[in-house]
Amino acid sequence: MTTLSITDLTRVRATRPEAIREAAAARRRRPLLSENGRLLVIAADHPARGALGAGDDALAMANRYDLLERLCIALARPGVDGVLGTSDVLDDLLLLGALEDKVVIGSMNRGGLAGAQFELDDRFTGHRAADIEQLRFDGGKLLLRLDYTDPGSLETMCGAAQAVNDLAERGLMAMVEPFLSRRVNGKVRNDLSAEAVTRSIAIAAGLGGTSAYTWLKVPVVDEIERIGPVMETTTLPTVLLGGEVAADQDATFAQWGKALRLPNVQGLVVGRSLLYPPDGDVASAVDTAVRLL
Repeated sequence: MTTLSITDLTRVRATRPEAIREAAAARRRRPLLSENGRLLVIAADHPARGALGAGDDALAMANRYDLLERLCIALARPGVDGVLGTSDVLDDLLLLGALEDKVVIGSMNRGGLAGAQFELDDRFTGHRAADIEQLRFDGGKLLLRLDYTDPGSLETMCGAAQAVNDLAERGLMAMVEPFLSRRVNGKVRNDLSAEAVTRSIAIAAGLGGTSAYTWLKVPVVDEIERIGPVMETTTLPTVLLGGEVAADQDATFAQWGKALRLPNVQGLVVGRSLLYPPDGDVASAVDTAVRLL
């Protein structure tokens, strides 16, 4: 754990903002995949979209110091490969020295704020490909939610394709998280049926001028017995997303374990389920995820 406090971070940011670039330039890097060919990434890109809740606590992720402490615990556990976050979170972790020998993925599009009327208009307001390259990060993540009844979804697709191209030109991973979505009683809902996930994978896999650097980030669908056909939609390397904090953590882990046996599933990208487990034990939750891999 770092000895820096939140006050130290604020002081450094106020007096030496260049320290972030210096930390990025000096950071020790590592290959994308570990020796076992797996990838476990901790996700912390929720706050910038106004999604602060975890479990029953609607503001669980609002305390930045608490979030950073949980992230540092998770990143220090053996078997954790890296982190996915927005610029503010990753800058803090750089200053804390928590990203040494870790895979770092920048979150690119956070414009579709949770609960907003424009939620599905998730424009690219986060990291640019140029930022990711300059900071010596390993890739960029983009959320791609498509509503067949919303003409604006075409612009969302075009933005995603451009991001895939920009990252590929730099030899950087593009981690695409696709969903078919729709509004139900005014709220955006992702369709997690096997058919919808299959279609979203097919659409995302074909974005951009090359898929050489494209990875997919997909949910574990409810119909576990149909996951095989779903994942046969593409040959692209795929990671599973963790989703919401579940009351029955053991059932969630069992579900992940089954999906991880599929040949093109390379690992997990999990945030709140590991950072805010029901029993509060971050280290134990992370260790369980590591064992699944």
